[in-house]
Amino acid sequence: MKRKIYISSSAVVVVVIVAYFLFARNHSQAYNFKFDKVSQGDLTVFVTATGTINAVTSVDVGTQVSGIIAKLYADFNSVVKKGQLIAQIDSTFLVQSVKDAEANLDKARAQYADSKRNFEREKAMLERGLDSQLNYDASLTTYESNEASLKSAQASLDRAKIDLSYATIYAPIDGVVINRAVNIGQTVAASFSSPTLFTIANDLKKMQVQTTVDETDIGRVSVGQEATFSVDAYPDDKFTGTVSQIRLAPQSIQNVVNYIVLIDVNNDQLKLMPGLTANVKILIASVQNVMKVSNMALRFQPPNDIIDTTGSGSMQGDFTGRGKDTGDSSKLQSDSQSTQNGGQFSQGDRARFRATRDSIQTAHGGKLSQEELRSEMQKLFAGRMNQNNPPVQQNTPKAKVKKESNAFGITSNFPEYQKNAYVPSHQSGRGKVWVLKSNGLLESVSIRTGLNDGRFTEITTTKLKPGDQVVLGATSNNDSGTAPVQNPLAGSGQQQRPGGGGGPR
Repeated sequence: MKRKIYISSSAVVVVVIVAYFLFARNHSQAYNFKFDKVSQGDLTVFVTATGTINAVTSVDVGTQVSGIIAKLYADFNSVVKKGQLIAQIDSTFLVQSVKDAEANLDKARAQYADSKRNFEREKAMLERGLDSQLNYDASLTTYESNEASLKSAQASLDRAKIDLSYATIYAPIDGVVINRAVNIGQTVAASFSSPTLFTIANDLKKMQVQTTVDETDIGRVSVGQEATFSVDAYPDDKFTGTVSQIRLAPQSIQNVVNYIVLIDVNNDQLKLMPGLTANVKILIASVQNVMKVSNMALRFQPPNDIIDTTGSGSMQGDFTGRGKDTGDSSKLQSDSQSTQNGGQFSQGDRARFRATRDSIQTAHGGKLSQEELRSEMQKLFAGRMNQNNPPVQQNTPKAKVKKESNAFGITSNFPEYQKNAYVPSHQSGRGKVWVLKSNGLLESVSIRTGLNDGRFTEITTTKLKPGDQVVLGATSNNDSGTAPVQNPLAGSGQQQRPGGGGGPR
């Protein structure tokens, strides 16, 4: 009997030990947390792109007649004025064409004079009744035909003289020759397209960066925004410009839709040259002295076993200043003490809030769950929250109307189309970060987000202040070693175990 009792007691001890190792130790799993502090400072958002520097106006000078280049009066980098002689095409055949046209004109004049005399003679004889109407009509037709031939011969002579004048090439604008495409003795043929002899840039003190912005960023680019860029020729220098035009014609580059954006640049120092590659940063928005958190904190989602579900915290529901929902609809709105300490509503507002809450519940037949009711209330009070927490106002630049095109012979009688200006406040949204409580569990804090520069996001909340710690990630320690739980990305911040007062500081 005693042996049976001993065996039964031993079995119970074994079961307890196994249960301890299987359950107790699993539930005592420890975590390492990565933290970062809520900071306060400036946020600047840029759109980056790559472009090419060009002159604002450049002209390809060609020829309308074929021939051999006889003389060149301009070379690379020549500074020319409008109307100056820059090239001469051999005009031997063109001169002969003029002489041939002059001979044809003389012949047409002689025929016209002879037909005119015959017509006047026939007309006189017809008036006296000495000739027939048939002969008169024939002489009139010959006279009119020779008159038309005379006009045609005159036009041919004028055309030959014009072609001869085209053999002399003049500079169409003031500027600098940046390219010479022909040499003396080279034959140019003006058939379907005019061959290019020179390329002249109008004013190298005013340049333009022609860059392409893909479709994911073009909505944030507006005319008048400031842009900075650098070139490999001067890696230590930063150049500034202004967005002057966003062209509507799409360009597909490697299956990505892009749009051409022009940036005007002042080049008084003549450092920038046509063709340089520019690495452009367009300033989209900038805010000063705002609270911000790392983007990793917004992406972090902890495992369920380290989330505080007791409802004792007051961090939840920052959008409307209410406490964490405990199942009672009356708790959807925080108490008067919470309101006095920075809540969103006054005493009268809370009464209206409850009345509105009851109306929504009644409209849905009283079947809304607490989560659905909270969602409806957030939508209803979204407008009020935008007034109580207004986003930082930005000075949206006004689009300027380009008038300098008139200086280059372009006359436009139409207004210029401008896309809608980008408003940074339209980027506001909602998010959630996690803080460590004194009991070693995590609690969420709902926040309103603003600008995002790729590393940090602007936040608006009354539940956090600069210096408070938020969780970036967590790793678990067990018998098999250290394994990542969530968000194992490396980032700034310190590591700390739960317990021992690791909450926000």
